[in-house]
Amino acid sequence: MVTIARAQDKSLTLESGKTSEPVKSAKPEAAPRAAKTAPRNSEFQHTLAGRVSLTGVGVHKNAPATVTLNPAEADTGIVFVRTDLADEVVMEATWRSVSATELCTVLAGANGATISTIEHLMAALRALEIDNALIEVDGPEMPIMDGSSAPFVEAIRQVGVLSQAARRSFVKVLKPVRVEIGDGWGELSPCATTRFEVEIDFELKPIGRQSIAFDLTPDVFADDFARARTFGRIQDVERLWKMGFALGASLENSIAVADDRVLNPEGTRWPDEFVRHKALDAVGDLALSGLPIRGLYRSYKGGHRINAAVLQALFADPTAYEIVPAPAHPRREQGHAEIAVAAAAYGPERG
Repeated sequence: MVTIARAQDKSLTLESGKTSEPVKSAKPEAAPRAAKTAPRNSEFQHTLAGRVSLTGVGVHKNAPATVTLNPAEADTGIVFVRTDLADEVVMEATWRSVSATELCTVLAGANGATISTIEHLMAALRALEIDNALIEVDGPEMPIMDGSSAPFVEAIRQVGVLSQAARRSFVKVLKPVRVEIGDGWGELSPCATTRFEVEIDFELKPIGRQSIAFDLTPDVFADDFARARTFGRIQDVERLWKMGFALGASLENSIAVADDRVLNPEGTRWPDEFVRHKALDAVGDLALSGLPIRGLYRSYKGGHRINAAVLQALFADPTAYEIVPAPAHPRREQGHAEIAVAAAAYGPERG
């Protein structure tokens, strides 16, 4: 049973395009640095210190969508609930609940109910070390916001993080697990940290071949990946429109790429924003392991399908992983709020 502890005095509502500071384009050297995360003991689980809602539109149906993030008790995990249905449908945010990966990551519950495009929120939750939360969604799609994880990072940091008494556990990768689909592949292998090495290769001139590598921490994600937006080739977007998909896609929530140029007037936030977003997606998709992973994830021409397949392959082989407790650290008082920031997680551009 999921128990929610709502902190009404810390309730916030953020609307797409109406966050406390607008998301703006930036060159890498001018990109705003997110406020630093308050140090917290990774030995113990964490939840939100309050309730926060974000409102926007779904990227595929262009329908209004609101998601509300709630605190939850220790050992709850991340759980999604469709609140618009007569009988609320609960979906655990794990690889077992994944029902589709063609255009985004989709979770499925009872009676055919689904929630799509959960990966940007999942990336923010995992990167900011939120172990337990109940996510209420009022329809079949998450709000796309600006096409990145930044609004979710901002929301979490504004409401704060609460340490819990229960100890964390990790999925420790014991041996390499690899999945190949077409000319793309993904692989998990042993590593002492949570590390990502992502490479993409597109024929489109504005993208080309890009790669990036990093150890996942709250500040690394917030500073260098959270603001990376989803992207697509304009011809593909037009084809999806004709099929009744991507109806909510716009230059305000995605990067549109032609054969020789980026169509967004402001350009990209980094020259390699494309691979940064693919890395963001990988963080969110691998968060569906249900626990933080201690291992190295490498991918080439990856995507939601490969990310999901690698998790399935990992958990299909009991010799490839083990569940281990977090290493012990010096004891500290638990059950207090660790307020990471009381202002926006990103702000105006600096000159």
